[in-house]
Amino acid sequence: MALLSLVCEAPMHAYRMQQMIKERHKDDVVNVAQRNSVYQTIERLLRDGLLAVRETAREENRPERTVYEATETGRETLRQWMHAMLSTPAREFPEFPAALAFLPVLPPQEALAALRQRIDALEARLSALDTEIADGRTYLAPLFLVESEYQRVQIGAELDFVRGLADDLGEGRLDWDYRI
Repeated sequence: MALLSLVCEAPMHAYRMQQMIKERHKDDVVNVAQRNSVYQTIERLLRDGLLAVRETAREENRPERTVYEATETGRETLRQWMHAMLSTPAREFPEFPAALAFLPVLPPQEALAALRQRIDALEARLSALDTEIADGRTYLAPLFLVESEYQRVQIGAELDFVRGLADDLGEGRLDWDYRI
C-alpha cells in the first residue's frame, strides 16, 4: 500500500520511495528498514499488474534506476484497500496484550520491573513522537501527520494503562501466587 500510494503521487524509483517514506516518518507505520523488502514488494506489485515500469535510466556515474508508475488497476486496488482498511477494524494480534494475558508467568516483582521499563520506553517514544509531530508541522500538511497523531493517542492511552497496572501491582492491589 505504501509503495503503491507513492507511485500514485508521481512515478519514482525504489530508492526514492524508501527515502520519501523515511522523510515523511511513514517508517513508523510501515517497515522499510531493509531496501530488499522494498524491491520484493515492487516485484509483487509488478507481477500482480499494479505497477508498471515507466523507464530505466542512468544518471552520470550512478547505477541504473528503474522508475515505476501505478497502473489503472493499481490505482483502483489501492482505493479498495484503503476503503477496507479505513472502514473495517481488523482483528490484530499485537504482542503486548498477549503478554498481559500470561502475566502470572512472571513473579509479581519481575512483572513490575518489566512494566516500569515499558513505562520508560513509552515515555521516551511519546516525547520523540511529540518532537516529530512538531517538526512535521513545519513542512507537512496536517493530513500527512494523522497517523502520527493516532499513534500519539494510542501510546498515551497505553502509557496511562501501564502506569495504572504498575501502581496496582506495586501497591499490592494485584497479586498472584507464582508457581511456574
